[in-house]
Amino acid sequence: MTETTPQTASQAAEAEADGPRDFIRDIIKGDLASGKVSGIVTRFPPEPNGYLHIGHAKSICLNFGVAGEFGGQCNLRFDDTNPAKEEQEFIDAIMEDVRWLGFDWGDNLFHASDYFDTLYGYACHLIENGLAYVDDLNGEEIREYRGTLTEPGRNSPHRDRTPAENLDLFQRMKAGEFNDGERVLRAKIDMAHGNMNMRDPVIYRIVNKPHPRTGDAWKIYPTYDFAHGQSDALEKVTHSLCTLEFEDHRPLYDWLVEHLPVPARPRQYEFSRLNLGYTVLSKRRLTQLVTEGHVSGWDDPRMPTLTGLRRRGIPPETIREFISRLGVTKQDSVVEFSLFEHCVREHLNKAAERRMAVLRPLKVVIENFPEGEVDNLDAIDNPEDPDGGSHTVPFTREIYIEQDDFMEDAPKKFFRLSLGREVRLRYAFFITCTDVIKDDAGNIIELRATYDPETRGGDAPDGRKVKGTLHWVSASHAVKAQVRLYDHLFQEESPGAGGRDYLEDLNPGSLEVIEDAMLEPSLAGWPTGKTLQFERLGYFCADRDGTADTPVFNRTMTLRDSWAKAQKKG
Repeated sequence: MTETTPQTASQAAEAEADGPRDFIRDIIKGDLASGKVSGIVTRFPPEPNGYLHIGHAKSICLNFGVAGEFGGQCNLRFDDTNPAKEEQEFIDAIMEDVRWLGFDWGDNLFHASDYFDTLYGYACHLIENGLAYVDDLNGEEIREYRGTLTEPGRNSPHRDRTPAENLDLFQRMKAGEFNDGERVLRAKIDMAHGNMNMRDPVIYRIVNKPHPRTGDAWKIYPTYDFAHGQSDALEKVTHSLCTLEFEDHRPLYDWLVEHLPVPARPRQYEFSRLNLGYTVLSKRRLTQLVTEGHVSGWDDPRMPTLTGLRRRGIPPETIREFISRLGVTKQDSVVEFSLFEHCVREHLNKAAERRMAVLRPLKVVIENFPEGEVDNLDAIDNPEDPDGGSHTVPFTREIYIEQDDFMEDAPKKFFRLSLGREVRLRYAFFITCTDVIKDDAGNIIELRATYDPETRGGDAPDGRKVKGTLHWVSASHAVKAQVRLYDHLFQEESPGAGGRDYLEDLNPGSLEVIEDAMLEPSLAGWPTGKTLQFERLGYFCADRDGTADTPVFNRTMTLRDSWAKAQKKG
């Protein structure tokens, strides 16, 4: 474990002045200034039974963030105490996600399983001191004996076993003599306690399954409540930062630390978790979405998992900025998804290169443009970055525009292309529609037009103006692609509200696949995962499913920013 560097009160004050301010950071600053701690150690302790989601990002940013701000360290510790649900796939994915988000634990990688021998010894210590007992009640009976919020619990008939008898049974549990659920080890606290977590909680249970790291060495495993605080103490964690659902567990956390010969006395602090509209952040529900096939996998771009957001093209900087804007409080609330979108758009507007793509192509033949001629036009990579460079786009006699950018009988305020109307082609020329070609069913299949060669670059030398500017691609140079248009996975802001099944709120229109989109040639071989803007359409990134012949692009986000507009109105 890396040693922390002690920080003076003045250094702590400087960290506060230069960085964010919240009650957690105030506590840390005070602890450093008073000498209560000489250095900061935090930890991020995921259970490897699924992939990390954006809610975990809040904890990651807080734990790694405060450690960095105050010259300390943050441990990555896997809470691998339940081999029935844990897989190496999840361990690998978690490490990749934390690194992608921009954080590094250095040499401070730990597992609860590192401490199995020590934790077993701690359990024996409680037994020998009359503070734990082996119980034969099954799970349903334990819940029944526990009582309710208004009624005290009842003592188990096995609560008064002697330390010697309990130690013998516990050792036999460890040796694998019993089946799952046949016996458990419980802390002996108070069955009438006002806090349900203090009513003789289970601290060890039998799980007859191989562990990813320890194999078949163990038949019994500590619960999260038992392993968590003791692992913190063994790693000399100074500030154990948890979400609010663990607030009622803090008395048990403190009780165990106080009654065990641990090398340190960590302190637990709780903050509000992230709740985001139009999604679910329950690992149980996310697992159900995957296993029942409602999504294509943990990395489906509609999922709120970090790997799903990455595949969708969300930059990690935007997630960190989003978390920073939320701050750290003790008040639970649902954050509008539009705020997250605003952070993403704000970043991508400055960072993403621009290219042209036509999702639903309509051919336009420019009859006065010479056949076989190619005019290479200059297109700006990013108008927000004057030094960002440019690329060329070929202009030819036949081009594609969006079907929605033409209307035969257009109303007065339709500022795109119509019969007899002139519009500007982005980076190119003014064109005027002269004829409409239809099939036998009356569907428009092609347009005829003329262009003004004096308007090269998109401006008329005589000063005349047009109100519409369209994106386009050369038909002979276009790259055919599949484009996946993603929207909210749920059509309700609070899925499952009112007691209904949250699956009833799945959005049937959360994915639309376009097979015959046409892209400008510079998008052939676009790097996987690199996000760009399709002009006028939104932000997109290349997906790994694409090939050299047929790339695949995922829509990251549309261009419309309803949150920013609402802020201006407010």
